[in-house]
Amino acid sequence: MSSNDTTTTPDNPPGKPPPDAPGESSAALSALLRVLGAVERAGNKLPHPFWLFAILSAFLALISWGLATADVSAVDPAGGKTVAVRSLISVDGVRSMINDAITNYATFPPLGTILVVMLGVAVADRSGLLAAMLRAGVAKVPARWMTFALAFTAMVAHIASDAAYVALVPLGGLAFRAVGRSPLLGIVVAFVGVSAGYDASPLITPMDAVLSGLTTAAAHTVDPGYVVTPLSNYFFSLASSVVLAAVITFVTEKVLVKRVAALPPEPEEADGEATGKATGDVELALAPEERRGLRRATVALVGYLAVIVVAMIPTGSPLRGEGGSIVESPVLSGIAVVLGLLFALLGAVYGRAAGTVRGGRDIPDFMAQGMREMAPILVLFFAISQFLAYFKWTGVGQVLAIRGADLLKDLGVTGPVAFVGIVVVCTVINLAMTSGSAMWALVAPVFVPMLMLLHIPPEATQAVYRIADSCTNAITPMSAYFVMALGFLQRYRRSAGIGTLASLTLPLSVAMLVAWTLLFYVWWALGIPLGPGAPVR
Repeated sequence: MSSNDTTTTPDNPPGKPPPDAPGESSAALSALLRVLGAVERAGNKLPHPFWLFAILSAFLALISWGLATADVSAVDPAGGKTVAVRSLISVDGVRSMINDAITNYATFPPLGTILVVMLGVAVADRSGLLAAMLRAGVAKVPARWMTFALAFTAMVAHIASDAAYVALVPLGGLAFRAVGRSPLLGIVVAFVGVSAGYDASPLITPMDAVLSGLTTAAAHTVDPGYVVTPLSNYFFSLASSVVLAAVITFVTEKVLVKRVAALPPEPEEADGEATGKATGDVELALAPEERRGLRRATVALVGYLAVIVVAMIPTGSPLRGEGGSIVESPVLSGIAVVLGLLFALLGAVYGRAAGTVRGGRDIPDFMAQGMREMAPILVLFFAISQFLAYFKWTGVGQVLAIRGADLLKDLGVTGPVAFVGIVVVCTVINLAMTSGSAMWALVAPVFVPMLMLLHIPPEATQAVYRIADSCTNAITPMSAYFVMALGFLQRYRRSAGIGTLASLTLPLSVAMLVAWTLLFYVWWALGIPLGPGAPVR
């Protein structure tokens, strides 16, 4: 059996391909490739996000000087107070930049949250728990359910952040081939599920912690006491993960199956012919010790949740909020600590059963390894935290938000119309700036307070951003994982290029963007809470 089995599976039956099989040369695809090439060239000219925010800070200093010189101000409708722009290029501005630099970084809302969560995630990852969970999610699934199972597993995989790409994409090809289907489809389904659905998950992920922290910082421009928790979009994210998995399944079965079948056959390759395996394949089946580890981790999960639930039953429990409130309880407000402990516990239990954790020393070692991988994010957070602090100190963000809200009111723009603008703007930006946290740090200080002044909760603005931040991840060549997915695709089809992958991911990306946006509007119209204590309007 050849490593290129696309001509012998049910998705690509033998025989002469249809006349339009060489789709790479079609006018539509040529136009797409030209657009992608232009995006890639433009994106390559962008500096590293760290320097991007350093440049933006310098630009903000000039803007604040100009606006302060012109005595630009706005009246805050909430308290009737006049907000004037202050210049960073002044005695007070320079002192603030120097004296507050450490405080700006140390008190940056996402910093502590993401570090605490990742301490636990590192244990779950290094012990092998997350990889075993992903493999178990697609193992022994009937062929007719494989597409949905793989797509939904990708939604669960977001808990592993970027590691989900490395773990699940190759498994997708292997899982599809195991049930007699084209591995090309499996790779595409896994890649799109992880990338285009990046901000949707049935679980709380590290990205929830990052986004909520940045949203909180942006909301403080209008309301210094406002707090957005990692659970603020949980209900919407849970529903989104199911809807997106269904959309991926529908488009794959109705469109991509035919697209793969239309690909012209390739010559037999020598590599992998004897075993039918592509180079670098990993085993899908779980070893006995891995299954044992998952069983014990499941028991530990049930026990952990049971302890929390039982502890919260008494109205005077310390795990309840003021007046016995559950929504304002320490469990929800301190969800980062709860999640960090949970991941660490499950990773340790799994590791002891699977043999990957041999002693207590392994746990802090795993945490340290995870923190080393966080170094690039910590460096980026320093630049972002300073920029946001300058933005708040100068008053530029608040004035811009007030003036922007007034303009929208004068134009009669309502929330639903504003949401479309956010989706369009952020979707286009995402083609070049693939870092979701960096992009939200850039636009949240404007969008969040501006819509707050239109009585739209920050949680709703954040939910809309999730849509725009995700769907084009699967088609932009600026993403390193796009190139990685192409490499996995070439294991089974040597002639595959950017056009091949783009022609398979584009239909899914567009369909997910439309469906996800419609889901939000239905959610908005029905007034369903986005998460615990997080109204949509």
